[in-house]
Amino acid sequence: MSQTEVQLIKADSVVTADIANSAVTDAKISALTSSKLTGALPAISGAALTGIASAGKATNIVVNGSMQVAQRLNSTTTSSTTSGYGSVDRFKCEYSGTDEATTQSQSDVASGTTPYTLGFRKAMKVQNGNQTSGAGSSDRITILHLIEAQDMANSGWNYLSASSNITFSFWVKSSVAQNFYVRFKSADSTSQAYCFETGSLSADTWTKITKTIPGNSNIVFNNDNGEGLEITWELFRGTDQTGTRPLNAWAAADNATRTPDQTSTWYTTNDATFEITGVQLEVGDSATDFQHLSFGDNLAKCQRYFYMLADHDRQTHNAAFGRGETLDTASCAFQVYFPCNMRTVPTIYSVNTGGPGFLFYKYNTYYHITGGWYIHAGHVQGGQVYTGVQGSPGENIPGRMQTDSSRAELGFIAEL
Repeated sequence: MSQTEVQLIKADSVVTADIANSAVTDAKISALTSSKLTGALPAISGAALTGIASAGKATNIVVNGSMQVAQRLNSTTTSSTTSGYGSVDRFKCEYSGTDEATTQSQSDVASGTTPYTLGFRKAMKVQNGNQTSGAGSSDRITILHLIEAQDMANSGWNYLSASSNITFSFWVKSSVAQNFYVRFKSADSTSQAYCFETGSLSADTWTKITKTIPGNSNIVFNNDNGEGLEITWELFRGTDQTGTRPLNAWAAADNATRTPDQTSTWYTTNDATFEITGVQLEVGDSATDFQHLSFGDNLAKCQRYFYMLADHDRQTHNAAFGRGETLDTASCAFQVYFPCNMRTVPTIYSVNTGGPGFLFYKYNTYYHITGGWYIHAGHVQGGQVYTGVQGSPGENIPGRMQTDSSRAELGFIAEL
């Protein structure tokens, strides 16, 4: 058959049945160019492609994994010794049994490092104190991130199937060369736990950790706004809560054996540091590129759990944050509307140092606000906030609420 005859084969005259099985090999299509693909291509599931989520780009279930948002910190307060939420939003440092308090802060990722070149500028940093009495059996320092149950239930992960995976990744830097444990724990029904190691980290070196975790038929995530998944970085935990524990496998959670016994080198090193950034949890068999969000998008997600309404350090002196009125001669109130629906009806967060803190302003006259703040008729969208006021400004007098000290903060907490 001549070349001309081959060229004259009619379109669609060669069908699938005319081609033997395996006749079209990888070698025969390795040089396939875009010019040969001029028609519409069939739909291809991303699940069949390496490193691509089944629905396209991965969605990070973790909130503020880039550590950009730290509403509780400002230029005056750059760190916190609070055990709990105190620095970077949605991540908390908890500690107990220490001889000297642990410090948490938001740190800068140094230029030239691999996290920096990937777009990370901030990290959460925990600094150890001087634990002069050594590693006690009940001592602990941990970092935690809690995820709502409904976010896990609706994530797309078939968590009841051992063949369905989630992938967890993060960047970590420790000032002490050591292995650390990370623990996942489901909160609903009979809690299940999954523990794995970082492997030995090189001192003062950023390292990316990636772990793919399968489902398990015993896991339960309720479709509600309660706690669903707890992720814990174990910086140190004493032997009261460690022991025989399987690694890389789900098993019933047991607070007496959260991880295998832990190395105490980091904990017994004065001022040792531990930093994390780029925390991502996604549905799929492998880690994809981190889902970077704008600062505004990150802040909006964080405000579901914590909303800072007034912060004197970030505002000008006597900055107004609400309008209200006196209820009687000794109290006043104002209405607040949250920028998004909070996770649950919030409680008040208030900090007041360096003076009266807050003022009620009426007709060129300032009245000091005294006592605590309370929320009345609160709901996830807002509520009425009231407090005491000095100086008898009168009843049913309109005015505005203002800050008035070196550190006056008023916010709302709906954390897990």
